[in-house]
Amino acid sequence: MTLIDAAPGLADISVARTELGDVRGDEGFYHYGPYPATELARSSTFERVWFLFVHGRMPDPGELDAFTQEIRRARVVDAQILDFAHTVARSGDRRRPLADLRTVLSALAAHQEFGPMWDSDEETRRRDGIRLCAMVPTILGAVHRAAHGLAPVTPRDDLDTAGHWLHAVTGAVAPADEARAVEQYLIATIEHGFNASTFTARVIASTGADLPAALCGALGAFSGPLHGGAPDRALDALDAIVARGGPGMTPADVGGVGRDWARDELDAGRRLMGFGHAVYRTRDPRSDLLREVAQGLGGPMVEVAVEAERAVVEVLAEARPDRPRYANVEFYAGVVMDRCGLPRDMFTPTFAVSRVVGWTANVIEQSRDRHIIRPRATYVGPPVDQPV
Repeated sequence: MTLIDAAPGLADISVARTELGDVRGDEGFYHYGPYPATELARSSTFERVWFLFVHGRMPDPGELDAFTQEIRRARVVDAQILDFAHTVARSGDRRRPLADLRTVLSALAAHQEFGPMWDSDEETRRRDGIRLCAMVPTILGAVHRAAHGLAPVTPRDDLDTAGHWLHAVTGAVAPADEARAVEQYLIATIEHGFNASTFTARVIASTGADLPAALCGALGAFSGPLHGGAPDRALDALDAIVARGGPGMTPADVGGVGRDWARDELDAGRRLMGFGHAVYRTRDPRSDLLREVAQGLGGPMVEVAVEAERAVVEVLAEARPDRPRYANVEFYAGVVMDRCGLPRDMFTPTFAVSRVVGWTANVIEQSRDRHIIRPRATYVGPPVDQPV
């Protein structure tokens, strides 16, 4: 058999067929089913888009109301699991919410007997998926609060997903504009093609494993700074620019300071977090959306971010005129989440609150295919048959 050598990272290789959506990097466009994703973020609710990923179509008002009530009931996490989450979060000196979530989801799988998807029917997978996705914000909020010596909050049945998430973390009901800003971010990040975490989840699903196992694998891939772990690092870059400019820096000064900072970072061989993307060769549409969201919220950091983005993009174009790089989703995501009162160690977990819906949809889609994903590797080691 002759093996086909794939490009590094499986770049430009199609490994499956999907009805969930696509990312068209050369065009700076992505969609969920037949709908442009950023337009859904501008005009829809998270629950409505979640329904789309579960059922493959938009709901009518009655269906949406029933679906919303199902989600709100499913948010409640068993007391034993919350106690376990508290123990996990309080162990060790370093706070790692996504690692804590993986541990709790593994315990939840055993405690609530999530069976292998190989043996379950479509309705069971759908119901399990909604339950898990609804519980994730509650669990993440609980581990965050436990790590800071705070009790978990009881989920309210009058909050949408974004409002519930902010309440689960902060313990307070967020103002409507902040809840809507976070909701738009959540909608924009539900799904984004066959990225590392989604592909990992589908590989696990192809073995017939249970749904929590697939989500834990996705979370493992997602925790890396080259994937989901950059929003806080992007905000660190803005902090560095502000610190360099000093207390008297005005928005008009940010451009010059930002350019000097970016050149120094590139000269030192450091990557500028929040800029560039593995797929997009033009502007990241999620970044453009979140800039709008951030500007709608307003504030000094937003003004700094807009000017800093312009300055850094100019420096990147100078360094690589053949391949311009632009702000990606993480750059303004950090600004929006900071403006809405989320602590930095919960930026990437916020990403996970939405992406778990996309992972689940991919896992369920993959479970319908009864073939295991099993590629091969080309051996390039020493010649075989060496003396033992």
